[in-house]
Amino acid sequence: MLDLTGMKFGRLTVLSSAQFQASKKKMWNCKCECGNYVTVRGTSLTGGITKSCGCLQKELASKKHSKHNGYGTRLYAIWDSMRQRCNNKNCRAYHNYGGRGIKICDEWDDFANFKEWAIISGYDNTAKRGTCTLDRINVNGNYSPENCRWNTMKEQSNNRRNTIYMTVNDETHSLSEWASITGIKYDTLWKRYKKYGWSPERVVS
Repeated sequence: MLDLTGMKFGRLTVLSSAQFQASKKKMWNCKCECGNYVTVRGTSLTGGITKSCGCLQKELASKKHSKHNGYGTRLYAIWDSMRQRCNNKNCRAYHNYGGRGIKICDEWDDFANFKEWAIISGYDNTAKRGTCTLDRINVNGNYSPENCRWNTMKEQSNNRRNTIYMTVNDETHSLSEWASITGIKYDTLWKRYKKYGWSPERVVS
């Protein structure tokens, strides 16, 4: 019989053998990463049926429930991306946002508040990626209800036909606005985008 002592299966580490069940199935005493102790059938461990004391299933169920509140959705990703580029110095886009002093209002530190504003302000959850993006009215201003709106492809098409728009990190601005945001000359951005065919992310980097 294979000795499972010391082996790890998912979150469970086998500590010692236990008594056989009435069904003659070999049992093993295990410790879960969360700190709980459980006794598990050897076949359940080696077969990948049991991977934790039960905490893993609870976490997965919690995440599934959380998604119904907005977490894990595209809107949550937009909110998190906004926070990363304003607060995380290790974010590639930080120098264009937090590095320039762009901040997020206290109200939007809570995703629930941001979600409520987004829905009231016209966020379209069914829109394709890049067709409904977060837009700051004043590109040098902060992220707040007063300075943000949802920019749609229809609104963009209503502007001048020769205006070039780019979407980076779910945020859409004209090329001239990106020049103001990044500090890169408009001509340089234009060449990168139109002449060299660079991706929007690379254009503003």
